[in-house]
Amino acid sequence: MSGADVESKGAEMTMEQQEAAAMPQNAAELLARARALAPVLRERAESIEQARRLPADLVELLREAGVFRTSVDRADGGLELTSVEQVEVVEALAHGDASAAWCAAIGANTGIYRAFLDPAVAGKLFPGPDLITAGALQPAGRAEWVPDGSGFRLTGRWSFGSGIAHSDWVTSGAFVYRDGRPYASPDGSNPHESRQFLVPRAQVEVVDNWRTTGLCGTGSSDYTITDVFVPEEHTFTFDAVRGRPGPLAQPDAFLRTLCGVPLGVARAALDHAREVALTRVDGMTGVAWADSYRVQVTLAQCEADFAATRNGVYGAMRRQWEVLAAGGTLDDLTVHERAASPLAWLHAFRTARSIVDRLYDLLQTWSINRPSPMDRWLRDTATMCQNLSAQDAVLETVGAYLLDRTPKLRICLGIVD
Repeated sequence: MSGADVESKGAEMTMEQQEAAAMPQNAAELLARARALAPVLRERAESIEQARRLPADLVELLREAGVFRTSVDRADGGLELTSVEQVEVVEALAHGDASAAWCAAIGANTGIYRAFLDPAVAGKLFPGPDLITAGALQPAGRAEWVPDGSGFRLTGRWSFGSGIAHSDWVTSGAFVYRDGRPYASPDGSNPHESRQFLVPRAQVEVVDNWRTTGLCGTGSSDYTITDVFVPEEHTFTFDAVRGRPGPLAQPDAFLRTLCGVPLGVARAALDHAREVALTRVDGMTGVAWADSYRVQVTLAQCEADFAATRNGVYGAMRRQWEVLAAGGTLDDLTVHERAASPLAWLHAFRTARSIVDRLYDLLQTWSINRPSPMDRWLRDTATMCQNLSAQDAVLETVGAYLLDRTPKLRICLGIVD
């Protein structure tokens, strides 16, 4: 190797070291960066909506901030944040823009999926801690075993692929077939097995059909995969941890952070309404809004609802983490502790929508113009409440669980058997 080569290599290593040093080293540093990004996202909110996806430069801002490495193990270059710390980051981003925060929460689940892959395979698929995984987990596809058993031919169409346009990998649920017939799990536990299949983004076709009321910038389009070979080792199920066990290597882990989006939006709406109230005077009476009974009561009621809801989310999450971090399992939680998490997530969505609705009415005509953030928050919260996490099916599931009946959406309780 020549002296020039040595010098070049040394410079390259220095750049790599500088890049590593520029990344946040802990939860506090990342949260500070997320809070600093929020005003940037707020300023770009209208262009994010118009693009109907997260613009590439904003994806890179999130990546450079370290947002997508939150659930990746420290041994693999990640931050390995607790669930509480991850939700705080999503909440801070949502204070700026709901679509950006939604994409951040989805894309940051890569580290969780890694736990269900063989470590060597995970290292090859995700050589860095900032790669983004998107996709839809419901088994909407068909995966046929190839004759030699080395993998599958995957075909299907999936809905709601949030962030898929800027992803690196796409994970999709599909039912497994062999010789054209439903494939039963060898242990007899499942008469028709389904798995998750990881496919490079380049082998996925995005359907340009995301034209919605709210969360317009998430780019949650349908997508198709047609006869793509997926090696067996690129598949996983949430009942088999093949990586390092831990609080994030859990079946429900990928569901935990989305509730940060409605919390962040509700906080932003409350801050905005308070700012408006401090500057407005009733044109007919000359009374300052800050002296209005109606304004005071509405703000206080919304603040009370927000505080109770947020504390419910974080309280349930901290208790769950405490048990899992001590080496326990979800089964070590009491039935009420286990039920608390999905109920808190649902309540975050529904309460945020209620808060925004009331503040929208409070501000009256100052809410209705499209440049108004209240208009966007109204549409965003209405749309996000159509997500499965905010549906009555969650209540039905938890109610059945509390009554010792079979839950419908077992995954939200971390039940996969």
